[in-house]
Amino acid sequence: MASPLRVVIAEDLFLLREGLSSLLKGHGFDIVQTVDNGPALLAALLDLRPDIAIVDVRLPPTNTDEGLRAALAARAKQPRLPILILSAHVEQLYAKELLADRAGGVGYLLKDRIFTDAQFTDALRTVANGGTVLDPEVVAKLLSKHSSQVAKLSERERDVLSLMAEGRSNSAIAQRLFVTEKAVSKHCTSMFAKLNLPPSEDDNRRVLAVLAYLDS
Repeated sequence: MASPLRVVIAEDLFLLREGLSSLLKGHGFDIVQTVDNGPALLAALLDLRPDIAIVDVRLPPTNTDEGLRAALAARAKQPRLPILILSAHVEQLYAKELLADRAGGVGYLLKDRIFTDAQFTDALRTVANGGTVLDPEVVAKLLSKHSSQVAKLSERERDVLSLMAEGRSNSAIAQRLFVTEKAVSKHCTSMFAKLNLPPSEDDNRRVLAVLAYLDS
């Protein structure tokens, strides 16, 4: 049996921090530490080397970007350290900064758009395994900079792009859109051609290729 994923939680709101901890323990995760400020988060990430960290962007002492800064500092010393940002807002600059190294193992979810424990735990496992998971609203915010190129995509191709950026495979996208996997593959080929991106069968490379384009 595989060892449970070791998790560090950084959240300054007591009820949310304890609620996350209780939820994840109930699903077999090992909560190695919970913290409520940026300096404590950085220390925990460097000392404990968790399998994944759940991080709120805004933490004390400044309540601006302490959480992200700590995560980025730890990731600079521990490349590919999996980080899942759990925020109340779409912080476009922060999303781009976290994704800048294009190494995978990152996620950005919105607190008010997580509706089931399965959705959340699946995202955690994807990021911990080196995948990339983004909320569709985060994707839309990043896409807004490239409206002219994205306008080339059909409505269905945009649907596929959004689901791809959530870290979904062709099979999962097909199930979500109620189409065949072959149809999804054709949409991906067309989409990559329109965006001048090389096609790839590797799920994480596909996501990173899209993010590379969005960050260009």
